[in-house]
Amino acid sequence: MEKIIIDTEQFQRTISRISHQIIEKHASFNDIVLVGIKRRGAEIAEMLQKRIFELAQINLPLMALDITFYRDDLNQANTDPIYAGVDNPVPIENKKVILIDDVLFTGRTIRAALDALLDYGRASKIELVIFIDRGHRELPIRADYVGKNIPTSRSETIQVRTEHYDGINQVALLQ
Repeated sequence: MEKIIIDTEQFQRTISRISHQIIEKHASFNDIVLVGIKRRGAEIAEMLQKRIFELAQINLPLMALDITFYRDDLNQANTDPIYAGVDNPVPIENKKVILIDDVLFTGRTIRAALDALLDYGRASKIELVIFIDRGHRELPIRADYVGKNIPTSRSETIQVRTEHYDGINQVALLQ
Protein backbone atom coordinates (compact mmCIF):
# COMPACT_ATOMS: atom_id res chain seq x y z
CA MET A 1 0.00 0.00 0.00
CA GLU A 2 1.29 3.46 -0.92
CA LYS A 3 0.43 6.91 0.36
CA ILE A 4 1.81 10.10 -1.25
CA ILE A 5 2.92 12.26 1.65
CA ILE A 6 4.61 15.03 -0.36
CA ASP A 7 3.27 15.86 -3.80
CA THR A 8 5.14 17.71 -6.56
CA GLU A 9 4.04 21.17 -5.39
CA GLN A 10 4.97 20.46 -1.75
CA PHE A 11 8.28 19.02 -2.96
CA GLN A 12 9.18 22.31 -4.67
CA ARG A 13 8.10 24.33 -1.62
CA THR A 14 10.34 22.17 0.55
CA ILE A 15 13.31 22.78 -1.79
CA SER A 16 12.59 26.53 -1.59
CA ARG A 17 12.31 26.50 2.21
CA ILE A 18 15.58 24.64 2.69
CA SER A 19 17.28 26.99 0.19
CA HIS A 20 16.04 30.02 2.13
CA GLN A 21 17.32 28.50 5.38
CA ILE A 22 20.77 27.91 3.88
CA ILE A 23 20.92 31.48 2.56
CA GLU A 24 19.81 32.92 5.90
CA LYS A 25 22.35 30.91 7.89
CA HIS A 26 25.41 31.92 5.87
CA ALA A 27 26.79 35.45 5.68
CA SER A 28 29.25 34.48 2.96
CA PHE A 29 29.21 31.75 0.34
CA ASN A 30 32.86 32.02 -0.77
CA ASP A 31 33.91 28.81 0.96
CA ILE A 32 30.77 26.65 0.67
CA VAL A 33 30.51 23.44 -1.37
CA LEU A 34 27.33 21.41 -1.88
CA VAL A 35 27.85 17.63 -1.81
CA GLY A 36 24.96 15.37 -2.74
CA ILE A 37 25.00 11.67 -1.92
CA LYS A 38 24.32 9.67 -5.06
CA ARG A 39 21.68 9.07 -6.30
CA ARG A 40 18.69 11.04 -5.11
CA GLY A 41 20.65 13.12 -2.62
CA ALA A 42 22.73 14.38 -5.53
CA GLU A 43 19.63 15.28 -7.50
CA ILE A 44 18.17 17.13 -4.50
CA ALA A 45 21.52 18.94 -4.20
CA GLU A 46 21.16 20.08 -7.84
CA MET A 47 17.67 21.39 -7.09
CA LEU A 48 18.98 23.29 -4.06
CA GLN A 49 21.89 24.69 -6.07
CA LYS A 50 19.49 25.94 -8.75
CA ARG A 51 17.05 27.44 -6.23
CA ILE A 52 19.82 29.18 -4.26
CA PHE A 53 21.01 30.70 -7.53
CA GLU A 54 17.47 31.89 -8.36
CA LEU A 55 17.06 33.45 -4.91
CA ALA A 56 20.51 34.93 -4.29
CA GLN A 57 22.41 34.82 -7.62
CA ILE A 58 25.01 32.60 -5.95
CA ASN A 59 26.32 29.64 -7.94
CA LEU A 60 27.65 27.16 -5.39
CA PRO A 61 30.03 24.39 -6.47
CA LEU A 62 28.40 20.96 -6.44
CA MET A 63 29.87 17.49 -6.15
CA ALA A 64 27.95 14.18 -6.35
CA LEU A 65 29.45 11.60 -3.99
CA ASP A 66 29.19 7.81 -4.33
CA ILE A 67 29.55 6.14 -0.93
CA THR A 68 29.21 2.52 -2.11
CA PHE A 69 32.55 1.24 -0.82
CA TYR A 70 32.31 3.18 2.46
CA ARG A 71 29.14 1.43 3.62
CA ASP A 72 29.38 -0.88 6.63
CA ASP A 73 26.71 -3.20 5.20
CA LEU A 74 28.48 -3.91 1.92
CA ASN A 75 29.14 -7.55 2.83
CA GLN A 76 25.40 -8.10 3.46
CA ALA A 77 24.42 -7.22 -0.12
CA ASN A 78 23.62 -10.08 -2.47
CA THR A 79 24.94 -8.35 -5.56
CA ASP A 80 28.32 -7.10 -6.66
CA PRO A 81 28.51 -3.39 -5.85
CA ILE A 82 29.03 -0.93 -8.67
CA TYR A 83 30.97 2.21 -7.88
CA ALA A 84 29.73 5.17 -9.92
CA GLY A 85 32.55 7.51 -8.95
CA VAL A 86 32.36 11.17 -8.13
CA ASP A 87 30.82 13.74 -10.44
CA ASN A 88 32.64 17.07 -10.56
CA PRO A 89 35.20 16.45 -7.80
CA VAL A 90 35.69 19.63 -5.80
CA PRO A 91 38.49 20.18 -3.27
CA ILE A 92 36.88 20.58 0.13
CA GLU A 93 40.00 21.32 2.20
CA ASN A 94 39.06 24.07 4.69
CA LYS A 95 35.67 24.55 3.01
CA LYS A 96 32.23 24.46 4.57
CA VAL A 97 30.48 21.42 3.13
CA ILE A 98 26.73 21.13 2.97
CA LEU A 99 26.08 17.39 2.68
CA ILE A 100 22.70 16.47 1.18
CA ASP A 101 20.71 13.23 1.19
CA ASP A 102 17.11 12.21 0.62
CA VAL A 103 16.23 10.14 3.72
CA LEU A 104 17.79 9.97 7.17
CA PHE A 105 17.03 6.65 8.84
CA THR A 106 19.67 4.83 10.90
CA GLY A 107 22.45 7.34 10.15
CA ARG A 108 24.76 4.77 8.57
CA THR A 109 24.62 6.32 5.10
CA ILE A 110 25.72 9.66 6.53
CA ARG A 111 28.54 7.98 8.47
CA ALA A 112 29.73 6.42 5.21
CA ALA A 113 29.50 9.79 3.44
CA LEU A 114 31.59 11.45 6.16
CA ASP A 115 34.26 8.77 5.66
CA ALA A 116 34.15 9.25 1.87
CA LEU A 117 34.49 13.03 2.20
CA LEU A 118 37.84 12.61 3.95
CA ASP A 119 39.29 11.38 0.64
CA TYR A 120 38.67 14.88 -0.78
CA GLY A 121 40.15 16.89 2.08
CA ARG A 122 39.38 18.04 5.58
CA ALA A 123 36.38 20.33 5.59
CA SER A 124 36.33 23.16 8.12
CA LYS A 125 32.67 22.37 8.84
CA ILE A 126 30.03 19.95 7.58
CA GLU A 127 26.32 20.69 7.71
CA LEU A 128 23.65 18.13 6.86
CA VAL A 129 20.54 18.61 4.72
CA ILE A 130 17.98 15.81 4.83
CA PHE A 131 14.81 15.91 2.76
CA ILE A 132 12.96 13.36 4.96
CA ASP A 133 13.90 12.39 8.53
CA ARG A 134 12.09 9.19 9.45
CA GLY A 135 13.73 8.50 12.82
CA HIS A 136 15.15 5.17 14.08
CA ARG A 137 18.74 6.40 14.49
CA GLU A 138 21.45 3.85 15.26
CA LEU A 139 24.22 6.47 15.24
CA PRO A 140 24.30 9.94 16.85
CA ILE A 141 23.61 11.89 13.67
CA ARG A 142 21.32 14.93 13.41
CA ALA A 143 20.46 17.07 10.42
CA ASP A 144 20.95 20.85 10.34
CA TYR A 145 18.20 21.30 7.74
CA VAL A 146 15.20 18.96 7.48
CA GLY A 147 12.56 19.08 4.78
CA LYS A 148 10.04 17.10 6.78
CA ASN A 149 10.01 14.79 9.79
CA ILE A 150 7.93 11.70 9.11
CA PRO A 151 7.84 9.22 12.00
CA THR A 152 7.64 5.69 10.62
CA SER A 153 7.67 2.15 11.86
CA ARG A 154 10.67 0.03 10.93
CA SER A 155 8.46 -2.00 8.59
CA GLU A 156 7.46 1.06 6.56
CA THR A 157 9.56 2.51 3.75
CA ILE A 158 9.95 6.08 2.55
CA GLN A 159 10.56 6.60 -1.16
CA VAL A 160 11.79 9.99 -2.29
CA ARG A 161 11.11 10.11 -6.01
CA THR A 162 12.88 12.57 -8.26
CA GLU A 163 12.31 13.67 -11.81
CA HIS A 164 15.55 12.23 -13.18
CA TYR A 165 15.18 8.73 -11.71
CA ASP A 166 11.42 8.38 -11.30
CA GLY A 167 9.82 10.90 -13.65
CA ILE A 168 8.23 12.87 -10.80
CA ASN A 169 9.21 14.79 -7.66
CA GLN A 170 7.26 13.36 -4.73
CA VAL A 171 7.57 11.34 -1.53
CA ALA A 172 5.66 8.14 -0.85
CA LEU A 173 5.16 6.08 2.30
CA LEU A 174 5.02 2.36 1.56
CA GLN A 175 3.44 0.04 4.11
